[in-house]
Amino acid sequence: MENRTKNNLLLAGAGAGALLALTYFSRKKHEFSFKDRTVLITGGSRGLGLVLARMFAEQGARIAICSRTQHQLDAAREELQAGGATVRAFNCDVSDQAQVKAMISDISQQLGPVEVLINNAGIIAAGPLEEMTVHDFKAAMDIHYWGSLYTMLEVLPEMKRRGEGRIVNIASIGGKVSVPHLVPYSGSKFALVGLSEGFRAELLKDGIYVTTINPSLMRTGSARNAFVKGQNQKEYTAFALLDANPMISLAADTAARKIMDACRYGRAEATLGLNGKLINAVHGLFPGLVTDLFGMVNYFLPGPGGVGKKAVRGYESETELTQSVLNAPNQKAARENNEL
Repeated sequence: MENRTKNNLLLAGAGAGALLALTYFSRKKHEFSFKDRTVLITGGSRGLGLVLARMFAEQGARIAICSRTQHQLDAAREELQAGGATVRAFNCDVSDQAQVKAMISDISQQLGPVEVLINNAGIIAAGPLEEMTVHDFKAAMDIHYWGSLYTMLEVLPEMKRRGEGRIVNIASIGGKVSVPHLVPYSGSKFALVGLSEGFRAELLKDGIYVTTINPSLMRTGSARNAFVKGQNQKEYTAFALLDANPMISLAADTAARKIMDACRYGRAEATLGLNGKLINAVHGLFPGLVTDLFGMVNYFLPGPGGVGKKAVRGYESETELTQSVLNAPNQKAARENNEL
């Protein structure tokens, strides 16, 4: 009996060692260097997109960023160039397929074909369902789903020709678990998750690795540029203070490093943040229970009223609490990441 136990332990140890070795060599096999690669980051002028642009530039990549806001684009380009990066900035609305086509063509001519695509452009509107309009749902789908589809379709021919490429779609934990007061956002992110997973399955044969990223809250400073509806001051206060809490949200640099790591090794998916991982796991086992619990949470969220269906920015909805030390991490991130 003792010998049998020893043999079983030895076999278990050997199996664990083999699994670790297989994991290591599999990672090394798919490792992707970013040096001298052309990287396109949509929504790259501020927030998480700008943090990623800085990190890819540090790796020696050639950077293309796009945004719809010219002054933020100019500021981001100047900062990246001052740091020694090779960078081009494009004013592009990714929900417009013609603009995307033109941008990808310009990038190819100026920097070379896109070898790494980061679909990061996003829009968020927070408020009760009663204050959401069809336009809110359409705007979210246009950016998150159609915008990501347009950019992927444009970069794929060159990636297939070379037999390699990396695509990262920044979805959300809200694309795994629908969250009250963020229904247009969550619905569009669910669509993006499905799109991203389907593209990965079909493109692996071409040496193209599509990665889906599902972050929970991040301290990027972007809360002040979010749209809020209904009782906008209460909505923004709740959103901003949750976003600023280090116990709940991830630092932007931490999130960006994890995203780059997932891209480098071609991982299928990465859920960022302990809270997000926990909610996702519980929802996978008990989806109805989690949804009903969120229904209870909804009782405590602000109701309709205030500015109603009008969408105003977070920075137009400041309160004493959002301007207090409780929101200091967000204020600091906003200054650092071109969100002002």
